[in-house]
Amino acid sequence: MTRGGQGLARVAVVVRAGAAPLWWLGVCAAGIGLLVPGLTGRRIGVLAGAALFLAAAAVVACGRRGRYRDLARAAVRAGRHDVLQDRAVTLRAWRRGHRWWLLLAFLAALGSAFAAPAAAGLLLAGCGAGLWLKAAWIGRLEQADQALLWVRVDWLGGGAGRPAGKTVKAYRTTGIAAGDAAPGGARRRAPALV
Repeated sequence: MTRGGQGLARVAVVVRAGAAPLWWLGVCAAGIGLLVPGLTGRRIGVLAGAALFLAAAAVVACGRRGRYRDLARAAVRAGRHDVLQDRAVTLRAWRRGHRWWLLLAFLAALGSAFAAPAAAGLLLAGCGAGLWLKAAWIGRLEQADQALLWVRVDWLGGGAGRPAGKTVKAYRTTGIAAGDAAPGGARRRAPALV
């Protein structure tokens, strides 16, 4: 970074980074958990898991929306010397910073299957689904304002932090075509050849 430029990571990509690992670990834990009859029985475990899935998805998707809106409203334009971080780098940094938490959550979900089969696995999957929904909501904010939202990497603690946490003071914006991620943090598709 030269002349005072900052490394910037896409807000939606940071939010979306945990969605796939949580979803797949949750689905795997739920599937393995179904092999164990458990104390409550499979039927009760699955029904409880379905309720936990819906609740977790709703809570994660709707959590801290006011903070995201406030930061987006107060966002300033990114400087000429700011460096936009690639989507793959942001995903890798978040997942590397959370790998032990993900492993512990997976093991806890597996262990809880002896009490309520599949319930904790579906809870994990619901958290992943909620992160996808939140990233999609951020994408709609970005499209409405025709500006992508970015956060300083040093405020994220190397990319593994929370994009609406206490350390984040403000967002920065760029045009809708900047970076290699589409609004909402998904991989940007190459234009179709005519």
